[in-house]
Amino acid sequence: MRLIGHQRPGEDNMSIMDKLKKNSKIKDTSILSDSVLFAEKDITVTDVPMVNVALSGDIDGGLTSGLTVLAGPSKHFKTSFALLMGAAYLKQHEDAVMLFYDSEFGSPQSYFESFGIDTERVLHTPVQNVEQLKFDLVGQLENIERGDKVIVVIDSIGNLASKKELEDALNEKSVADMSRAKALKGLFRMITPYLTMKNVPLLAVNHTYQEIGLFPKAVVSGGTGIYYSSDNIWIIGRRQEKKGTEIQGYHFVINVEKSRFVKEKSKVPISVTWEGGIAQYSGLLDVAMAGGYVVKPNVGWYAQVDMKTGEILEPKVREKDTLKKKFWEPIFENTDFKEFVKTYYSIGHRPMVDIDLDIESEDV
Repeated sequence: MRLIGHQRPGEDNMSIMDKLKKNSKIKDTSILSDSVLFAEKDITVTDVPMVNVALSGDIDGGLTSGLTVLAGPSKHFKTSFALLMGAAYLKQHEDAVMLFYDSEFGSPQSYFESFGIDTERVLHTPVQNVEQLKFDLVGQLENIERGDKVIVVIDSIGNLASKKELEDALNEKSVADMSRAKALKGLFRMITPYLTMKNVPLLAVNHTYQEIGLFPKAVVSGGTGIYYSSDNIWIIGRRQEKKGTEIQGYHFVINVEKSRFVKEKSKVPISVTWEGGIAQYSGLLDVAMAGGYVVKPNVGWYAQVDMKTGEILEPKVREKDTLKKKFWEPIFENTDFKEFVKTYYSIGHRPMVDIDLDIESEDV
């Protein structure tokens, strides 16, 4: 029997869901199907298809809110990838600004401008230690409203000392610093909810080191906290492109270490030359050949394939011509290549329990 004294007006007409929603002390509580935290997420599409693939598994996808870590050794195009995505975000949102935390001071205004970034839309904040970054960034995120268009770049996490490390140096103490990893873990633990709730993408440049062992591998610096909090982690590798003994540029490989959207351990190639910068359509050729959309009929030559008849189409082109827009436009428009790329790279979402799975059992 219900006590009338405990009944609220209109309570009998409320569903259990409505009661729980009304009783919640958190203003953003909503039914999951209506949640703006998932339904209303910006997707920033860059001009480089395979960068979009590395972020989302989709040529037409791209950067979303949350933490994306770009890790690798020195001179591995980490800041450049961050500015490429930042430029796309600013281009997509005319009122957007970039909050740039700088501990390396290796990117002058001219470098931002080479990506088409208006430096009047960049708030440059120099930082010296992890705690300084934490206090300023948390304060900024607290005061941002959902709907404010802000992208955050940290360049870099790997170059930031802890406050204790600096104090020890000033006091001429040479002791191991055990506080840095803890401070970084605290930083990312604090900011992670803000990034989703405020719909803010954050790009963090980081370093890698070689793990000692029988089979050494690249490990992202900064401890486990950065792994737990990140939506995407790239470990970037490279090899030189040479003409004779002269270096013409680099072939970078984005190794997807962690992702909520892309199959982990996926490898995404991107080429960069001194003269032309990022080759916009680099990386697509390998995937297209894997799917049979492009073939190599003769050594040094490439051709598109009619996917209905299997006929090799004219004209045949050299590899440098496969980096041009006119080579890829008919493949994008007339085939299911984009869907093939999704299948090739994206995690996808299928039922997690197959109730029709037929498992044969042996009688014991």
